[in-house]
Amino acid sequence: MLFAFTTLGCKLNFAESSALAKALVARGHMRAQRGEQADICIINTCSVTDAADHKDRQMIHRIRRQNPNAILIVTGCYAQLKPGEIAHIEGVDYVLGQEEKFHLEEFIDQLEISVSRNTDIPKIQTVPIREVDDFHFAYSKDDRTRCFLKVQDGCNYFCSYCTIPLARGKSRNPSIASLVKQAQEALEGGAKEIILSGVNIGDFGRSTGETFIDLLKALDQLSIINHPSSIADYRIRISSCEPNLLSDEIIDFVAHSRHFAPHFHIPLQSGSNTVLKIMGRRYTRELFAERVAHIKSVMPNAFIGVDCMVGVRGETAECWAEYIDFIESLPVSQLHVFTYSERANTRMLEMDLEIVPQRERERRSKELHAISTRKTEAFYAAHKGETATVLWESAKKDGFMFGFTENYIKLSRPYDKFRVNTFEQVVI
Repeated sequence: MLFAFTTLGCKLNFAESSALAKALVARGHMRAQRGEQADICIINTCSVTDAADHKDRQMIHRIRRQNPNAILIVTGCYAQLKPGEIAHIEGVDYVLGQEEKFHLEEFIDQLEISVSRNTDIPKIQTVPIREVDDFHFAYSKDDRTRCFLKVQDGCNYFCSYCTIPLARGKSRNPSIASLVKQAQEALEGGAKEIILSGVNIGDFGRSTGETFIDLLKALDQLSIINHPSSIADYRIRISSCEPNLLSDEIIDFVAHSRHFAPHFHIPLQSGSNTVLKIMGRRYTRELFAERVAHIKSVMPNAFIGVDCMVGVRGETAECWAEYIDFIESLPVSQLHVFTYSERANTRMLEMDLEIVPQRERERRSKELHAISTRKTEAFYAAHKGETATVLWESAKKDGFMFGFTENYIKLSRPYDKFRVNTFEQVVI
């Protein structure tokens, strides 16, 4: 059968969709090409905010219009959290929860059997997330330059505003040895950059008794499988890591490693200690500032991205002023801004707190976006004229190709197919 995947949300979702597509191909199914009508359409959803849910619904309607005769399967975080809501959307045939999506090829086999025997199978197939214990391996191979390697899943933190533990389950991970094997396979497949992905990757080791720093050390020593004596030519980036888990030991290791890029992405969420406490975060702004200062002390050229949320309940005008002052004081490179939306089954809804009006949430979001633009421009300007290593990618736009330096500065040059997926030293 011809199948088509549509993926929304985080890089972890993209890695998982890639693994699921690979399993379907191994089962004898084929990817639908652009413009080709698929027999089965799978939508892997996100549900981090109400806006994400809205995008999911829009995509479901769009895919149904584009493939009116296809079997439409919806899975992912939105499917785990609100399966009944999705099942009532016109055009949706089946809803698979987080665990069930990893048995997608078996489910499609059931569909073929049910059609031949004229029998029905349940429209919704989910199990309670608390019963999900398995870790399912995944890494994306859609871009041969870059590979998103899933190293961890789930979260045990239960912050007051967040539904991710309800959508992804408990924190869990595979062994370091198994991840080393997957990373080596990715390099064999041509990947030059590996991004470590997960829900709370700093919590790595909870399932196996290992540690995140041990994983980093092992991945810094990868070799090409067919040439085990040679160290491969590659780069590794760490995706989002909680500040309370990003230890000085990890930062110092990255600074002196062979292959890890001077690039960090750290969730802050608020620059007010009052709001951080309301949110149930496990650090103070002082600890966050210490982490940023330590990174800059050992890697002055490091790119630091920061997750910021605006408009949560209890974020008073005073708290917002503290937040802005704190962000302005930090030598960070970019802000990833989220606007708070009320999520069912979260503790924040039970708190008697000041509610920030929607228009004010939007204004605060714009204010942070403006700060982000200034900080990114300043970071680029500070490194102009320096020599760096860029990894050129395959995308082509208006005759140009693009790539990123080790510290995440995006560069361009006239397209040259022979430079695709190669490292090159350039002057910024």
